[in-house]
Amino acid sequence: MMAKRPWLPLLAAPVLAASVSLGCGSARQHRAPSTPEPPASGAAADAQPAWEDPVERLIADSQRHFDSGQRELELGHMDRARAEFDRALEVLLESPYGARSEPRIRRQFDRLVDRISAQEITALGEGDGFAEKPSEPASIDELLALTLFDTPEATAEVREAVTQDLATIDHDIPIPLNSKVLSYIEVFQGRLRGYIAEGLQRGAPYLPMIQSVFRAEGLPLDLAYIPLIESAFKPNALSRAKAKGVWQFMLGTARENGLRHDWYVDERSDPEKATHAAAKYLKTLHSMFDGDWYLALASYNGGPGRVQRAMKRSGRDDFWSLTKTTRYLPRETREYVPMILAAIVIARNPAQYGFEIPAAEPPAVETVSLPGALDLRRIAEWAGTSIDDIQALNPELRRWTTPVRASGYQLRVPAGTAEVLNARLEESSPDDFATLNWYTIRRGDTLTKIAHKLGVRMSDLAEANYLSVRSRLQIGQRLMIPRAPAALMAARVNRTAPATEARAVPAVAEYVGSAPTAEQSDRVRLIYRVKRGDTLFDIARLFKTTVSALRQWNGLRSSRIHPGDRLTIYASRSVVPATH
Repeated sequence: MMAKRPWLPLLAAPVLAASVSLGCGSARQHRAPSTPEPPASGAAADAQPAWEDPVERLIADSQRHFDSGQRELELGHMDRARAEFDRALEVLLESPYGARSEPRIRRQFDRLVDRISAQEITALGEGDGFAEKPSEPASIDELLALTLFDTPEATAEVREAVTQDLATIDHDIPIPLNSKVLSYIEVFQGRLRGYIAEGLQRGAPYLPMIQSVFRAEGLPLDLAYIPLIESAFKPNALSRAKAKGVWQFMLGTARENGLRHDWYVDERSDPEKATHAAAKYLKTLHSMFDGDWYLALASYNGGPGRVQRAMKRSGRDDFWSLTKTTRYLPRETREYVPMILAAIVIARNPAQYGFEIPAAEPPAVETVSLPGALDLRRIAEWAGTSIDDIQALNPELRRWTTPVRASGYQLRVPAGTAEVLNARLEESSPDDFATLNWYTIRRGDTLTKIAHKLGVRMSDLAEANYLSVRSRLQIGQRLMIPRAPAALMAARVNRTAPATEARAVPAVAEYVGSAPTAEQSDRVRLIYRVKRGDTLFDIARLFKTTVSALRQWNGLRSSRIHPGDRLTIYASRSVVPATH
């Protein structure tokens, strides 16, 4: 299902840095390759060419790519800039010394991550205001990068633990005790322990729903843990190949399996709807490969056509035989199946491998039927919650509004708020529902002319109005202009500001007071409580600051944060809405 991954998205940089740093907390320490020493001084050395430090050469190469990306960004070449920024990080990740183990490379990597994040924040701030809400990097991309150079053989202790485990746990997919599966179990319970623990914790609220769907479809319940590797159970995970959601569907495969995608909605990000689609697709693959789940899983990753071609070229119909050579399947697909099997082993019996995963319930929700397009900030304001909470409950929504033509759209809201929201909907005018911009077609108008006149992309203009770019327009026809309103609603909980500061702070943060220094006199000090799914990049963008500043204010040595953490933020007064 996944295709060749052309680039590392710019948004992935801060999270990738966080996940790479997981190696620092592993149970087993891995010694970095030693850096070559310069030749000794003397006559023999004088006769040799001047010695060049390979680490400094690597850093210089990385810096050249970053500088090139900055030049492209200044010229407005966003795609070229993104490619150069990606390469600046990849040069370090691909080095034999590792981006985290050699101190100089680690400093360069962290510095570039922060600078790239700052560039992205600036670019978004200068954008046209209708960008899709940000995605998170898909875990499969990161796992492949993190295990590229280091998948050690399993220790005797791990082999014994797995042997005992398989003798007591009845798996509904056969788990082979081969070196590949054991190697990934070794890595997942060691160097990547934190990564797997976070994924299991994030997935806990979704598992009852997934298992219920799979049980009804007659699928092995072991398959419920595929998202642990694909997305770490992140609904808005986006891979480099543009696969999206908990189940990482490519767009074509998603549509084939009944998922809707348009300018407003991407049901790949709806965990429940995507789970039904995944069940349908997995059953299709299982049937296509005559009940062989290893080949079906390989096809889920690489596509059934690729696996069928590999079988035909090799004359082999066994996954493990196909992967004994690099000739037939790409590395990602060869590694994918043992990764999934290792994740299943750990997830079915986490205590056996030292994991303590607390039970978690999905958030209590209600649904509200909307009579028309409605601004999510308006919903948040009426419900007394934050826009982040509304978006988290409705991850399939790509924009700031529900679909324009969707009457009766079912919106999930926090439990206990549906009655209030229904009352507000009844007493409010439709004009209060969504702050949309409209344009009436005049003689001679075309989509191209309107897009140019209004400063929006023609593709967005067409898709937001359910048109093709070649659609003919009628005089008097009204088009919704795909631009978020410039004046954002506060979407906050009502609270009284301190007498010394006539300010109200967003519901996502707690007001503390003025910034302590003269240099920060234009700022106020806030305390932000980290929510599930937050990244430093998201928080930095919310408060119009940088990842580097957040780390400095809070003494963070990496970009990793956890739900419940309290972050100090010195926010500009311009981003703290005044009291109404």
